[in-house]
Amino acid sequence: MTKQRRTSKTPNLTGKKRSGATNDTIYAHMFDAILEHRLAPGTKLSEEALGEIFGVSRTIIRRELSQLAHEGVVSIRPNRGAMVASPSAEEARQILYARRLVERAITELAVQQVTDEQLDELRALVAEEQNCFARGDRGAGIRLSGEFHLKLAEAANNAPFIGFQRSLVSQTSLIIAQYEKGTRFHCSYDEHNQLLDAISARDNDKAVSLMMHHMDHIDEKLNFGDDSVTNDLHAVFSHIEVARNKKTVTKQ
Repeated sequence: MTKQRRTSKTPNLTGKKRSGATNDTIYAHMFDAILEHRLAPGTKLSEEALGEIFGVSRTIIRRELSQLAHEGVVSIRPNRGAMVASPSAEEARQILYARRLVERAITELAVQQVTDEQLDELRALVAEEQNCFARGDRGAGIRLSGEFHLKLAEAANNAPFIGFQRSLVSQTSLIIAQYEKGTRFHCSYDEHNQLLDAISARDNDKAVSLMMHHMDHIDEKLNFGDDSVTNDLHAVFSHIEVARNKKTVTKQ
C-alpha cells in the first residue's frame, strides 16, 4: 500500500538532525512540484543533480524516486534513469476514467462519513485555494485543488481509496500539464464549495452529480492531439538550494 506522506509546503522537519533534507521533505517538495506544474512531463530526474539540491546521497534520492514511481508520477527505465512520467493519450484516458470511478465512491462515502471538523478543514482549503488564484499564484492553487481531493478521500474513511486517490490526483496533474488547452481559466473552488454544501446536507445524489460535473470540466480542458514548466531541476528547486546555502553561511 502506498505510504502516506506530507504534501504541505512546510513539511515536518522535526526529528533526527542531518545536514541535508529529510526523506519526507524531499518527497513533499517533488510531489508539490508535480502538482504545481513546475516539473514538466518527461523531465529527466538526475540522481546526482537532486542529491546536490537536497544535500543527500544518491541512494536516498533513488529511494524517493522509487516511491514516486510506485505512485505513477515518475518512470524509471533501465539504463535511462528516472524521469517525470509522460502519459500517452490512451494512458491519460484510462487514468481519468479510473479517477471518475474512485471520485464517485469517495463522494458517496464522504456523504456518510464526513465529520463537522473535516468539513471545516475542507472549507478552509477551498478558501486558501481561492486566495491563491485571486493573487495570481496559479501553481499553489492547483496544488491546493489536488489536496482538496486528497482530504476528501480521508473524509471517506476508507484507507485503500486514500492511496488510490493520491496516485490518481498526481497523475491527473501531469495529464493537465501535458494536454491542457490554451485557456488558463480555473474555477474549481466554486465547484468545490458547491460539492461541500451537498455533502454537508447529506444529499448523495446531488453530491455525486456535482463531482461528475467537476470531472467533466477537467476533461473539457484537455486536448489529446506550457510555458510554466521546465526541464531545469535547479530552477524548479532553486528555493531549496538558496535555503541550504543560507544555513551553511549561518553555521560558518
